[in-house]
Amino acid sequence: MSDLEHTENAPMEEPQDGLASFEDFDLHPEVLSAIRKMGFKEPTPVQSYTYREVASGRNVIIMAQTGTGKTAAFGIPFAQFLDREKGVQALVLAPTRELALQVAREIDNIGKGRGIKCAAVYGGASFTKQVDEVGAGAQIIVGTPGRVLDHMRRKTIRFDKISTVVLDEADEMLSMGFEKELFEIMSGLPGKKQTLLFSATIPEDIKRLSARYMDDAITISVSGDAIAAKEISHYVYLATGGDRRKDLLRLLKLERPTSAIIFCNTKDETQAVSKYIRKAGFNANWINSDLSQAEREKVMADTRKGKVKFLVATDVAARGIDISHLSHVINFSFPEALEIYIHRTGRTGRQGRHGAAVSLIAPQDIGNLYFLRLTYKIFPVEKTFPAGEDETRDLELDRMETLRKNFTAVSDGSFTGLARRLTQDLHAERLMAGLLEQYFVGVGADESKRPAEIAEPEPKPEPKPKPEPEPKPEPEPKPEPEPKPEPKPRPEPEKKDDEDQNYSEISIEAGRKDGLRISTLMKDIVEITGLNRATVGRVRMLSRSTFVAVPKESFKKVYSALGKIRLDGRKLKFKPAEES
Repeated sequence: MSDLEHTENAPMEEPQDGLASFEDFDLHPEVLSAIRKMGFKEPTPVQSYTYREVASGRNVIIMAQTGTGKTAAFGIPFAQFLDREKGVQALVLAPTRELALQVAREIDNIGKGRGIKCAAVYGGASFTKQVDEVGAGAQIIVGTPGRVLDHMRRKTIRFDKISTVVLDEADEMLSMGFEKELFEIMSGLPGKKQTLLFSATIPEDIKRLSARYMDDAITISVSGDAIAAKEISHYVYLATGGDRRKDLLRLLKLERPTSAIIFCNTKDETQAVSKYIRKAGFNANWINSDLSQAEREKVMADTRKGKVKFLVATDVAARGIDISHLSHVINFSFPEALEIYIHRTGRTGRQGRHGAAVSLIAPQDIGNLYFLRLTYKIFPVEKTFPAGEDETRDLELDRMETLRKNFTAVSDGSFTGLARRLTQDLHAERLMAGLLEQYFVGVGADESKRPAEIAEPEPKPEPKPKPEPEPKPEPEPKPEPEPKPEPKPRPEPEKKDDEDQNYSEISIEAGRKDGLRISTLMKDIVEITGLNRATVGRVRMLSRSTFVAVPKESFKKVYSALGKIRLDGRKLKFKPAEES
């Protein structure tokens, strides 16, 4: 049974008992049919305990993990009660575009039968397209704080008829630094509205937000005895102090996860860790904020389809990621804040399934581990890595078992004689070792041990170009020292120097590593200024800076436009390049 409790600003009455089935919700037939088609059989606790409170128009703080069915907890009331003729009536704010898109898709599916539509509003996409989607009859806007605030300031979307606002994963939005944006958005909405706040944890900044904008709010905690799901098993391994990646490899071999998100604290770690375990034969890929939106979506699609078993990610990149049937969450780096631990581990053990959270910890993490026990009553089981000889023995026994399982069928006898000869050969040990290495590293039947990435050695066919020197006609190119005047392209810069006299550069203090993309930047400049894309000159993007060449006659217009562009909700810093 769920644990129901109140915060300081909540009224004293208890919420009503939960509803046992969707039939008890008294839904429109179209809504009931839609949720049945989506695979919902009975309400999850968060849906069961919140429906009547949400439907009554109350302000509600819902304390629930990711993966508990909270999108449907507000999506079903939207589909049931919103008027499809009244324009935009509900606003959902989410920390990331991935989550915004995911929420919008789910609400669209729930409300489809009643003509209730969602428009997703997030950074990196065209303003005009988003305005058109809202104008095409959307009743609900789901968006990230930065882009929603941009639309609000530009008055490109009207928010004056909003009757309900949802703050989804509110603690995540605040931890990402969106406090000012949230306060500005909430202040710009109609005074009389319902506010629903969903959060896995209730830190002080959440209390400040709810105290300011949520009068008489009732708090419902659907979190069991602690924030983390009871079904999750928590384990910690003490890192040996050497290369932590080697410890991770040993951990993976011992725990044998079928799929996992491996969390790192830095972007550099994600790539290094992914590359390391791929070389060891694990089907892995990485995701962090350096990837473009299209690249991130491809990695996520591969992960959902099972093409990637181990996703190595930072917390920022993993926000909004929803992967079902995830067996493990692994903390390569132990998080610096306990709330982050809760969010990470909440991605496994969903909807009653078993899950495991495994962490590598160093001596400096012991303090955080103590506070995890003290604050959330989560007591991870401490495990130790086996000694070298024990580990080798265990691995050999595991592989023996794998061979027994995979070769249960009786052979037709064609290789039996060869096998007998092999066991009697003077070099039997060496020959069998070679065959076993080929099997377990190259062919092995167990996909969790067999690397799809062993295809990486395939680059070895690159020596094939060596036959190319055989066709000795290629020495003919030797007279090609004549083409060496090809350095003549160098004079091109001279031509460009002439052209540069008609251009001025603007220096922007953001680049690839800050999430800036040339395509998005140019789209925004063209959209705001009305200039032709070909008019704007060369754009040079570095890791932390960007230079845009602009015709002198359009300089003021573009300079002014940059002041209106936001990167993750924040203003760009820029100046004329001459001042750089």
